Amino acid sequence: MDIAFCGSEATIYVYNGGEKDYLKTFAQLTQKDGTFLVSRKKIDNFSLDDLRGAYVVGGRAGGMPEMTFEWALREAGIDPKKDLTIDTSIEFAAMGGAFISGIGDYVTLFEPTALEIEQQGYGYVVASVGELGGIVPYTSYSARISYLEKNKELIENFTKAIQKGLDFVHNNDSETIAKSILSFFPDTSLTDLTNVIERYKKQDTWPTTTDFTKESFDHLQTIMMASGELSSPVDYNKLMYNKD
Repeated sequence: MDIAFCGSEATIYVYNGGEKDYLKTFAQLTQKDGTFLVSRKKIDNFSLDDLRGAYVVGGRAGGMPEMTFEWALREAGIDPKKDLTIDTSIEFAAMGGAFISGIGDYVTLFEPTALEIEQQGYGYVVASVGELGGIVPYTSYSARISYLEKNKELIENFTKAIQKGLDFVHNNDSETIAKSILSFFPDTSLTDLTNVIERYKKQDTWPTTTDFTKESFDHLQTIMMASGELSSPVDYNKLMYNKD
């Protein structure tokens, strides 16, 4: 591939792996983790302390959803390794099904799966991992240095297209946005998709610009270091593509 769409942590892994023609990020798309914590039981006034002693079906070890969730636990004074059980062995696509089958007291899920679990009566969304984790370059577009240098106009136009999409999201209500993407979610109703988008808009998932700050990039690295996936931070300017 020429352009990758993934978490910005991938650029750090590639760079630290010694690759000379490494990846640089040129545009971000989301700035918050997109997962929600779903409880098997209805809990009023949920707090992370309710997870002590619980069994949680979590995401892939080393992935941003799991690392962000664990960081939030540590910030609340909870040890992810000792104070609860987090199962990271279940495949991403099977996490919702595993929870429905009876595995776990909680599960972390993206939308629209979290909403579907609620509607089917199998669980209740009790927290947003995105709100707990803070602002990071969560999903972004990156490319190798060699590709960026040879395709400056293409990268510029690609970035403008992403910015146009972000502007559309911020300038329209959730139903209007849902109608524009409904064909990509054939198993989801317009009402449900509208609710999903509204949930993401409320937690400020989409940034207003494709650029991301050094502070958000450093916060991402703080989360990675807390999870033991990164020993020392990488310079923001090394992995951020300068469009000028």
